[in-house]
Amino acid sequence: MKTIIAKVSRFDPGRDEAPHLHDYTVEVYEGARVLHVLHAIHDTIDPSISYRYCCGSGQCGSCAVRVDGEPVLACMEEARDGMTVQPLDLPVVRDLTTDLAPTLRSVPFLAPRGDAIVLPCEVVEEIKPLRSCIECLACVSVCPAMKVTSFTGPTAMRQEMRLTLDPRDTRDRIEEAVAAGLFTCTSCQACWKACPKEIAIPGKAIERLRAYASTRGFTLPRHREVAALIRETGRSVTRTAPGFLEEVPIDNPPKIRERGVVGFFVGCMYNLRLPAAARDAMEVLSRNGIRVVIPPTQVCCGSPLIRTGQTEFLATLKERNIDAFVTRGISRVMTMCAGCGTTLKNDYSTPFEVLDINEVLTEHDIEPPAHLFLRVTYHDPCHLLRGQGIRNQPRALITQVADLVEIPAICCGSGGGVKSGNPDEAAALGSRRGEAIAASGAEAVISSCPFCEFHISGHTDRPVENIASLLLKGYRTADERKGGR
Repeated sequence: MKTIIAKVSRFDPGRDEAPHLHDYTVEVYEGARVLHVLHAIHDTIDPSISYRYCCGSGQCGSCAVRVDGEPVLACMEEARDGMTVQPLDLPVVRDLTTDLAPTLRSVPFLAPRGDAIVLPCEVVEEIKPLRSCIECLACVSVCPAMKVTSFTGPTAMRQEMRLTLDPRDTRDRIEEAVAAGLFTCTSCQACWKACPKEIAIPGKAIERLRAYASTRGFTLPRHREVAALIRETGRSVTRTAPGFLEEVPIDNPPKIRERGVVGFFVGCMYNLRLPAAARDAMEVLSRNGIRVVIPPTQVCCGSPLIRTGQTEFLATLKERNIDAFVTRGISRVMTMCAGCGTTLKNDYSTPFEVLDINEVLTEHDIEPPAHLFLRVTYHDPCHLLRGQGIRNQPRALITQVADLVEIPAICCGSGGGVKSGNPDEAAALGSRRGEAIAASGAEAVISSCPFCEFHISGHTDRPVENIASLLLKGYRTADERKGGR
């Protein structure tokens, strides 16, 4: 047996103005799950506590709660001392019990044909990645789009795709999905990471539905314009001035003894919109002995096409980009853009290793920069945190230069084609980021994605910088301090 102290959310709508946390101390067996702690509270301390459970084996989804802020199944999550247990971020009925009915009513169901159909094996296999949903609604509780716009949500979109694949269904699921907010998803992947069954809803459902929608002419006008621009110019943004790729040589040797070599996949935004950040990164890499090779024939990675379902031209982009690096014998390719990085890592099949710049810098034990008297917060780009699993490396770099205050890792609204196709939704999510930044008391915002940096800068009065720019500021300050001695 062991002692567990847990903070549990309590809320009686007939008596309480707002939820509050209550401390409970219980004795449970070693290896006990969160559900066992709730049972112990109910059985030995307070039988009035309200929570759901049924199977106790991770199959019904009824016991979904948040533990230390993260959605989990209470029956599967191991209890730990000091944990905080709260309801999912959904309307609360009482304590840990939430109102699931409105969302579940929006989940479509099979509209069967009159005759019996036996599903072919290949159809069964195609449906498999989508059918393990237990309707716990963990995905819905973390969906940023549902907080600010009309969207039936990831559970409903998963089911729309599952029914699209089912020949027994008679409804037009593509048109239905578009009407239900298909193009409001920001591709943040929070739903996938929250799902206890690990259903990759953005890629397996939403992007596939958008691809079907594209063939039916449902693609948003602005998304069609971006696709046309990529086909014509190889870039997803228009040229307003000479780009970064035009300003730098192909081979950029370091200023000190060479310690490594990377190819640099620049991406459209750092090439044509935020080249200063790319130049800062080059200086930081050079200072730390990293040779950078920049093939001028590289083009858009195709992420805007994948996220909006317009994949007809994608194979050409992939071939051009892979050839650009392979023909120069490059075995490691670095990205600065989170969207480019997750696309190269997850949507390409490359003969070279793909690394984010934060991975490159942290693996090389970089020269220490000066620590500044600066309080900053860090915005986790969705395609870096969830798309690539990179969380600690940016923080390890930032804290060498500044004091870091954390804010919740929530989508800023710039991804998934939402900023171009649904600007009001993007602005609403950007405003939420701005509010979190203001509440943090930070003097500046640091990120590692050009789309996030560009979008957030329009929703906060704090300066927004790339990590490379912050590091360079630390190096220049260190040089000044040395020169002043």
